Amino acid sequence: MNFSIEILLIFSTTIFLLGVLGLVLNKRNLLIILMAIELMLVGLNLNFIFFSVHLDDLIGQVFSLYVLTVAAAESAIGLAIFTIYYKDKQTIEIEGFIRARG
Repeated sequence: MNFSIEILLIFSTTIFLLGVLGLVLNKRNLLIILMAIELMLVGLNLNFIFFSVHLDDLIGQVFSLYVLTVAAAESAIGLAIFTIYYKDKQTIEIEGFIRARG
């Protein structure tokens, strides 16, 4: 199936904007913020892949793999920090996280 580049870009932009919306509307849960950041990275990677296929160039797909690697590391480190924090404070809400730092 051949899709036009406009439809694919609208799809990836929608995914990116869902991540932005998750960041803006979420005021409490740090885990949801982490998932929203991951959604934003997926939307960005889809743009890289779609343009790479459209331009018949492999560089966008390789760069997308690098971004996915960094996103996986960021997610693993973030989840480890949240797990340790939850064991100590019994919550992962933003209010408790900010008060613990200050």
